Amino acid sequence: MLTRRDWLAALAAAPTATTLTRPALAQAWPSRPVRLVVPFAAGGGTDVLARILANGLSERLGATVVVENRTGAGGNLGLENVIRAPADGYSLLMGTNGAVAVNRHLYHNLGFDPLKDLLPISLAFRIEHLLAVSNALPARSVGELIATAKARPGTLTFGSAGTGSMIHLAGELFRLKAGIDITHVPYRGGGPAMNDLVAGTIDMMFDSLPSAEPQVKAGRVRALALCGTRRHPLLPELPTMEEAGLPGYAAASTGGLFAPQGTPPGVIERVAAAVRELTGSAAFREQMGRSGGDAVAAGPVELAAMMARESEQWGAVVREAKISA
Repeated sequence: MLTRRDWLAALAAAPTATTLTRPALAQAWPSRPVRLVVPFAAGGGTDVLARILANGLSERLGATVVVENRTGAGGNLGLENVIRAPADGYSLLMGTNGAVAVNRHLYHNLGFDPLKDLLPISLAFRIEHLLAVSNALPARSVGELIATAKARPGTLTFGSAGTGSMIHLAGELFRLKAGIDITHVPYRGGGPAMNDLVAGTIDMMFDSLPSAEPQVKAGRVRALALCGTRRHPLLPELPTMEEAGLPGYAAASTGGLFAPQGTPPGVIERVAAAVRELTGSAAFREQMGRSGGDAVAAGPVELAAMMARESEQWGAVVREAKISA
């Protein structure tokens, strides 16, 4: 039996005990599944690589990371879903440079600014692009393609996954850098555009390496150059744009993790550390590589700076090409 003195002592100690448990509760993240929102359709390049990343994070965080596809408006619906979510660490975004850095220039009434309303956590992967042409087009090099375009202004066509997509902007950058007049043909996704390139309905396309590489190796289309700054092991014989005679050209898709503003710093640090561990794993890098991605990590400060640079570069292309969505 408790005496009155014991009972009062227990009551007096109760607030102190409650206070002491609060930090422990805050440190218990994650205690339930974490959402990883992919703002694009299932099965696409970003989705495939996000699912590989989610599996790795699940192992390192000790909780299931569930991929949730929230599509629409070029990725904006997925971004807004995470921006408006509780900042408790249970909603993360798989954000690309196109959605986070470029859409703010394409859409003028977003109601939010991804660069201000999202907390960068870590870069996770990079997807290279390449320039491929129809087998019906005689050009065998970037130089020959540019010469053909200059001889036939406005007649050559390039397809994309839609207005404002990264492979559209890669084509616009090529047009501006080469000083040529080529016509953009937007499709509802990269797959239909590639089908028409194979059929010869369009002349060229700036596609992601994971999507285009099987068509190139099967001989259905002809690759002329990589859009990055270095050659890639999937197609080691393919030159870069600079090697092919177009200096200063570079275009790629990048994917990184973001969280709503106000997410606890401890959560940001823990997820960033988990990504660093994953990208340092040879098995993880190989798995990413088989799906066409290069596993790379960069912390919150580096990712924020990179997205700011991407926004400046592609914003200039959007303005000069007069693109809107």
